[in-house]
Amino acid sequence: MDPDNKQSSVLPGYTARSFEISPLVSLLFFFYIDEGIQCRAIGTFLWSSGEESRDSFDPLFFVAMASLSASSLREPVSGNPPIGRIAGFPGVIRSPRRPRVAFHGVTYRGFGVGVEGGRYGVMRAVTSSNWAADPAGVGVHTFRVPLLSGSEVAEKLREFQEKRTGEQNYMAMYSSIFGGITTDPAVMVIHMDDHLVHRGHGVFDTAAIMDGYLYELDQHLDRFLRSASMAKIRLPFQRSTMRGILIQTVSASRCRQGSLRYWLSPGPGDFLLSPSGCPNPALYAIVIEGQALPDRKGVKVITSSVPMKSPEFSIMKSVNYLPNALSKMEAEENGAFAAIWLDDEGFVAEGPNMNVAFVTSDRELVMPHFDKILSGCTAKRVLVLAEQLVADGRLRGIRLGSVSVQEGKMADEMMLIGSGVIMKPVLQWDDQVIGAGKEGPVARALFDLILEDMKSGPPVVRVPVPY
Repeated sequence: MDPDNKQSSVLPGYTARSFEISPLVSLLFFFYIDEGIQCRAIGTFLWSSGEESRDSFDPLFFVAMASLSASSLREPVSGNPPIGRIAGFPGVIRSPRRPRVAFHGVTYRGFGVGVEGGRYGVMRAVTSSNWAADPAGVGVHTFRVPLLSGSEVAEKLREFQEKRTGEQNYMAMYSSIFGGITTDPAVMVIHMDDHLVHRGHGVFDTAAIMDGYLYELDQHLDRFLRSASMAKIRLPFQRSTMRGILIQTVSASRCRQGSLRYWLSPGPGDFLLSPSGCPNPALYAIVIEGQALPDRKGVKVITSSVPMKSPEFSIMKSVNYLPNALSKMEAEENGAFAAIWLDDEGFVAEGPNMNVAFVTSDRELVMPHFDKILSGCTAKRVLVLAEQLVADGRLRGIRLGSVSVQEGKMADEMMLIGSGVIMKPVLQWDDQVIGAGKEGPVARALFDLILEDMKSGPPVVRVPVPY
């Protein structure tokens, strides 16, 4: 096609025209349906320089895809009046002393969408009026997208927070981005270009708050730093500084019963894959108030069909919890509390966010090795506290080892262990009833031991918060 020929061949019923655009940069997309099934897009950048032309459009033209079903798509026409019908034919944008930009029309059915400039952008899906299958036409679908100021966004965030119906109350948040603590839940936000958000490149950990003390803060913080090292995330501060920040955040919250959660990421920077464009790592922490102690009621579990993460990622407490979430959802869909993962050799591994333990018929407490799963801080504390049950004869021994599915289902007791559940007895695994089908004595005893440890344990596991 001759780019200088303004009357190049076009699709029947359309006429090619040349036009000039203002110095503003614009972006144009054409969408079409390939054989009525797939929606595809052809994008063209339009640009110009120099004086404004008499045919320029004001102030900016942008073509975007509207949310229409495939069945409602029609032959394409432009939604921008100054340009007219441009989709659906080959054409050339040509003007003296201006760059020449060619664009191509569609092959199949499609549509154009225009966004008019101004305080509100009006998005319009425009259809051809001669579509025989729909003589009435689809018409024009218009909706307004407001352009908000910073203060308006802040007000919207507060309105959203006031309408929340969740059971958790967020009492305080620390962010190294704004370098302090806030107690306003409406501004407890993270930048979208933080690699924690859009790449899942981040680690996290937690600690329970019990009667104004942080339980196992140092144990969780050590695991947090190991995870950060494995994830190749630089530390924004020394360990002692981060520890102090976490304690001060709980102090500012005035929360005496709840939990502390904290995250580390490469920080905001860009939307690329590598974090090399992130100038500073980011530390976040949030205090959640008043979660009631988990009950002791036994639950059902199933065997998870969701693939388990490989060991190098399972032993790291990263924010990549999609497999964990899908496993939990699978359990809920099957009327169960949790789904149990098996490792690559078919042995029992862990739950979606908790460790698993068994009491064998000869009264031995057994947990899977931590070499392929997360080393749970609560589970490791249970191994220490369980020595008291060995001393008084309620257990004959404690060991880490491989547990087959058959051995697990034939155990006298099975339990889930984690900071969120403390100690949750399992009464049924798939179709197999565990033991007598009721909460066992060892699970009850270990629950009591952990609870006592949280309330009155030694300083190594209880860090006071200076309110």
